[in-house]
Amino acid sequence: MRRLLLLLLACAAPALADENDWQVPFITTPGDVVERMLELAGTKSGDLVADLGSGDGRIVIAAARKYGARGLGIELDAKLVELSRENARKAGVSDRVAFVQGDVLEADFSKASVVTVYLLPNLISQLEPRFLALKPGTRIVSHTFHMPSWRPDRSVTLRVTQPHPGQGDESTLFLWIVPADVRGVWKGAGRPVRIEQNYQEIDVDGARGTLAGNAIAWGKFRGRVEGNRIVGADGGVLTRER
Repeated sequence: MRRLLLLLLACAAPALADENDWQVPFITTPGDVVERMLELAGTKSGDLVADLGSGDGRIVIAAARKYGARGLGIELDAKLVELSRENARKAGVSDRVAFVQGDVLEADFSKASVVTVYLLPNLISQLEPRFLALKPGTRIVSHTFHMPSWRPDRSVTLRVTQPHPGQGDESTLFLWIVPADVRGVWKGAGRPVRIEQNYQEIDVDGARGTLAGNAIAWGKFRGRVEGNRIVGADGGVLTRER
């Protein structure tokens, strides 16, 4: 379940907002969408799955039940936090998941290896810098809405078989993999190379390349980023100069 903050509605109907007589609606995430989000993220037992705006807790509970992952749900509504805890108890996963009341813009989810969201673009835009600062390789999956400037690594559209009021019979999911920071000058056995970076896309002295977490590739080169070193599959090493 997701609490969608209808900022557009607030702007379009200020009189209603002033009178405080409209309620922010809840929109549930269908079970098949929940399953596909976790699948798209490549969820596994060693993951910590953080769901931002966790509603009734269904995503982190599913992650714990199906994959044996740990889960963290962050939800603004205290009643939903209590409901989530009860749902986790009934599902037998209380020892693997936790739910906290808090604002997703301020809450700490820095240790998560998978982050799931179903939030309006305004909130996703504000969260983007925090997403990019997560550990390289962290997977972020968004339902319906994407980030304004960070191109997704993958997107899928699925047919929804369960009721999903207001969203039609299809849902689109977006996946981002947090890339390592490689911009700068690197030195190896040959001449120094300069790497320019735009999220997961890189330019290495004019050669286009990509990043998937710590995995880096350009031309025929394949390697991994290890802090201030890039270790090639052939054993060669590049060291960051600046």
